[in-house]
Amino acid sequence: MECMKVLIAFDGSDNSFKAVEYVGEIARNCSGSEICLLYVERLPDKDLFPDDESWKNKCGDTERDIRQKLEEARDKLVDMGVPQEEISVEYFASCKSPFHDKDICSTGRSIGMDILRIREERGFGTIVIGRRGVSKAEEFLFGSVSTKVVQSAVDCTVWVVS
Repeated sequence: MECMKVLIAFDGSDNSFKAVEYVGEIARNCSGSEICLLYVERLPDKDLFPDDESWKNKCGDTERDIRQKLEEARDKLVDMGVPQEEISVEYFASCKSPFHDKDICSTGRSIGMDILRIREERGFGTIVIGRRGVSKAEEFLFGSVSTKVVQSAVDCTVWVVS
């Protein structure tokens, strides 16, 4: 089977793990694939914390948790038969992160648009994203990352897994 170049938009949810499994089922039968597990950092609202230290602690806890889940997702792909050298993991930090000082970072305005930008810059032909389990009312009021990706994607394939 022809190799794939797939970007998995990962947020640590059950549905993002389902997206990983879906890709693993297909990619284990391909050789020479390129699979990127991408997490776009979304920082907690600083105003919800009594001080900067509490906010930084929450940011650190969240990052450790997500990095662990990214490694679990990578291990899942490897266990399913995808060669480890075909898998990359990227933690795309927020520009406002208290821990990362990068030239290229997420502005936090639209995770969906960050995903699409990375897909285009790196030439991924397929985006795989788990549907976040929000209600129709919440999706209407606040939108969702998967909806934004589906509505704005151009010149690529988008798989939404739920």
